Amino acid sequence: MFVKICGITSPGDAELAVEAGADAIGLIFAPSRRQVDVDEARVIVASVPEHVLAVGVFRDHLAREVLETAEAVGLRAVQLHGSETPRTSRQVHEQVPVLIRAMAAGSPDLAEIDEHGADVVLLDAPTPGAGVAFDWRLVGDLTRRHRILLAGGLRPDTVADAIAQVQPWGVDVASGVEAAPGRKDPDAVRAFVAAAKAAGAGCGATHPPLADLGIAP
Repeated sequence: MFVKICGITSPGDAELAVEAGADAIGLIFAPSRRQVDVDEARVIVASVPEHVLAVGVFRDHLAREVLETAEAVGLRAVQLHGSETPRTSRQVHEQVPVLIRAMAAGSPDLAEIDEHGADVVLLDAPTPGAGVAFDWRLVGDLTRRHRILLAGGLRPDTVADAIAQVQPWGVDVASGVEAAPGRKDPDAVRAFVAAAKAAGAGCGATHPPLADLGIAP
């Protein structure tokens, strides 16, 4: 089970996520209480070992802006979390090894998800970062066709049930493991990763890991 801890704002929280066993951290460059700038992100990424994927999260940026930031920070993965077109997704993916395309569960835009050419599809609640879960039945059969990264209101005490019901490729959390916006709760991070990994061991992977793309993990 791939686990991403998103909304990381400091090297200390990045190191916490790594120690807990997370596979990826998320750095938000879009307007948010968890937003970081290029200089902050560069320091955070430098503190993360090679086997942990640093993901830059963008919303409605131009492809040029995304690529400039990714190069300046040293990102190997980008998450597009807005209304980006398939053309923008593919432009970014031409230069960034891993593309995560985020959409709201149940959105009509999911009808064209294949056109984005994403390695991973993140399904979120309509209001990302609000800590509110969506109806997991909206995932439908997407887990058969894509690596699904499940997000939206997950917490240490709910992630195992979500995995059992949806059987995603991975899970993503931000507010569900925070002591305050942008500051992680160590106990919650450790509990979330442990619960997700334990639940994932019982459901079986339906898609290959990112290692098949030449990217660890």
